[in-house]
Amino acid sequence: MMRHFDKAFILEVESSFRREFVNCLSGYKSLNLIGTKNSLGVSNLSPFSQVFHIGATPPLVGILFRPHSVERHTLENILETGYFTLNHVTEDFYREAHQSAARYSGSEFDAIGLEEEYLEDFFAPFVAKSRVKVGCRFVESQTLKFNGTELLIGGIEHVWVDEKGLRTDGSLDLNALGTVTVSGLDEYHLGTKLARLSYPKPGKELEEI
Repeated sequence: MMRHFDKAFILEVESSFRREFVNCLSGYKSLNLIGTKNSLGVSNLSPFSQVFHIGATPPLVGILFRPHSVERHTLENILETGYFTLNHVTEDFYREAHQSAARYSGSEFDAIGLEEEYLEDFFAPFVAKSRVKVGCRFVESQTLKFNGTELLIGGIEHVWVDEKGLRTDGSLDLNALGTVTVSGLDEYHLGTKLARLSYPKPGKELEEI
């Protein structure tokens, strides 16, 4: 049996139910640890499920941040220094990734026991254990008028990928890489591949590739 929820119910229901419910509606989401460092050299690490593709030429990603009404160290560090990293999470450190969301006075790397890694003299730290590491540079940001959410766009400067998950056509085999995904605020999953299908064309049968 399907249950119906209208907008009035969603707005009136207890806030913790609303938060959990709405966060699950978009389904499975990508999970990245974003690494940053402030101008004093203090590193920061935080989990994000609101990272998405913007474009390939030039290569761009977008990140959504909650309204900047309280301290947001990740956002503040990016705006201050212009650099950040995206790091895929795998099964062997998803618990540490979740714990990095806690508020620490110093570096989350030290607090949760993940090793910082610096590659190609890139300013922001990478997660040493990650099998996909992306170094990005700040491009632009804007505040969405409706609810104050911050949209930040970053340009991809460097990428490191474990070769076992890199296909010859440039796509990534996330199952082989062990990339973890998230639903809602706190539920973690390993993907299971159903199929990879050919590009759809009218009148042509889809083929597995």
